[in-house]
Amino acid sequence: MNIILYLLQLIQYQHEQICWFLNFICRYLPLRQWAFDDSHSPKYQKFKIDELPLITDFRQDWSFKDLIPYYEKRYGKKILPIRRRSSCDISDSCCRPRCDAPKPFLYKNNGSKRQLLCKVCDSHFSPDESRFSSIKLRCPHCSNTLVPKKNRKYFVIHKCVNSKCPYYLHNLKKVDKQDLKQDYGKNKYKLHYIYREFQVYFFRMDLNSLPKNASSLKFSKHNQHVMSLCLTYRINLGLSLRKTAQALKDIHGIAISHQQVANYCKTASICVKPFVDHYDYAAGKVFTADETYIKVRGIKTYIWFIMDAAKCSIIGYQVSDNRGVGPCILAMRMAFRHLKELSENFKFIADGYSAYPLAAQQFFHEYGNTFKFNITQVIGLTNDDEVSAKYRPYKQMIERLNRTYKESYRPTNGFDNIEGANYDLALWVTYYNFLRPHKHNGFRVLNHVQELDNADNMPGKWQLLIYLGQCRIKQMQQGEARNCS
Repeated sequence: MNIILYLLQLIQYQHEQICWFLNFICRYLPLRQWAFDDSHSPKYQKFKIDELPLITDFRQDWSFKDLIPYYEKRYGKKILPIRRRSSCDISDSCCRPRCDAPKPFLYKNNGSKRQLLCKVCDSHFSPDESRFSSIKLRCPHCSNTLVPKKNRKYFVIHKCVNSKCPYYLHNLKKVDKQDLKQDYGKNKYKLHYIYREFQVYFFRMDLNSLPKNASSLKFSKHNQHVMSLCLTYRINLGLSLRKTAQALKDIHGIAISHQQVANYCKTASICVKPFVDHYDYAAGKVFTADETYIKVRGIKTYIWFIMDAAKCSIIGYQVSDNRGVGPCILAMRMAFRHLKELSENFKFIADGYSAYPLAAQQFFHEYGNTFKFNITQVIGLTNDDEVSAKYRPYKQMIERLNRTYKESYRPTNGFDNIEGANYDLALWVTYYNFLRPHKHNGFRVLNHVQELDNADNMPGKWQLLIYLGQCRIKQMQQGEARNCS
């Protein structure tokens, strides 16, 4: 009986251990993803964002203006500027980064080798070498100083070159030894820690600035009804400028040139864009984003869309001449305009393009935990991983939006300049959010504006939208005037 009891206790203990191991495997080991994703190999690893670097600031709260009176009071000796016996080639703008001491307090410590000595704080430095600067970027894994490697259009790439860095050694173990023996074996993969320092501060760019080159609404030949008819045929029906002019002549007997139609569209876009951009869409907890391209004089120009997955409203859009992270940040700022903080279960869904994780990192760097979010990436066209299979419908929504916009863009055969693309996109977003009936919404508009109920037809609704846009512009101008006063 004692042996049987002992065996039963042993079996029960083994059963608990097996349950614990199964629970651990199911919770922490993505078994389903292993069948499709070779994430353990640098050859097939997905794009990932490294941690933010450690910043060492050598600047002090005090300056030479504080030190000179302190030394005089403490030691009874005043520090005077240097009396030079010969000319000095130190730059007039040169100063000690630590105490901000100017040129009159700086010695040439070692002649032509460019090392300087500060008379105030008695320390050496060199104005030409970055390692003597007031701020240093360090690797978060080994605390080694980062070295600038490449200068891009909007950012500088810093790299940790420490060969004993734990991050580098960990990634090096994942590489096959056969790949290392090939030419430039180590340089094929992202093994070292890399940080991108942005030179353009996209969070200070004004999103509220009024459009330039505004046209007058004082009509000399036609009236506002003709203008609204042009918008209805051009935007709602998707006709080209010339076909719009032909439709007005054949149907309404109105003789108008295609250039005048373009001028009316530009004027209407300038009026309605502030209303569309500042409208509170009451966005939900799931955003989805994507980018597509159009042609401006035969050159690719990119359109960025951010959509609220619940209401399917376009809450952020941007036209850019490049596919960098800057326009992505501007589109995100427009989408987050009316949010003070993100909800607990917030999701931002995009494809595998690297600009979205970089933009999310910059939002966390700028606003902290208030706007900390991860990018849920739906990779490829097939559901090769669990995340892509779960969030594929959201990606299909934004892809369908791209095709819908491309359908309205196709009759234009491209734009003459990027301003024309901006004006056309603003009008189309206005139509999509406020005027177009959607099947999934019961053939109703996505965002109901009470003032538009007073209009009996579509040209009347366009006139009311232009009026609401003018009211919004007036509010913005009054706000700017109050800020200036």
